Amino acid sequence: MGVLKKLVWVLMAAVAVALAVANRHNVFFVLDPTTVEDTPLAIEAPLYLLIFIALGAGVLIGSCATWLRQGKWRRRAREQTGEAERLQREADRLTSQLEHTDQPRLPEPTTSE
Repeated sequence: MGVLKKLVWVLMAAVAVALAVANRHNVFFVLDPTTVEDTPLAIEAPLYLLIFIALGAGVLIGSCATWLRQGKWRRRAREQTGEAERLQREADRLTSQLEHTDQPRLPEPTTSE
């Protein structure tokens, strides 16, 4: 599995380098669509840089959305972990009480082979 993962990363890097080489010319990125000339909301940068920034922002936004949507399952896991720990403590307490009593116990189960 490690070789396949490395191969995917190498291929992604090759595509990223090819994209950067093919789109290395500068472009204007304008945030104000009504005024194209002399606006402070414009930056000049290589096209590949703007593409990589957009991809990174998309990954970041998608990761945040996924993390927020999975909150109920993380909460449920915390609650169930607490319940399991409480039940384990109760079982340990009852086992120690049983070991310290003088009452007769049931015989151990036998296995038939």
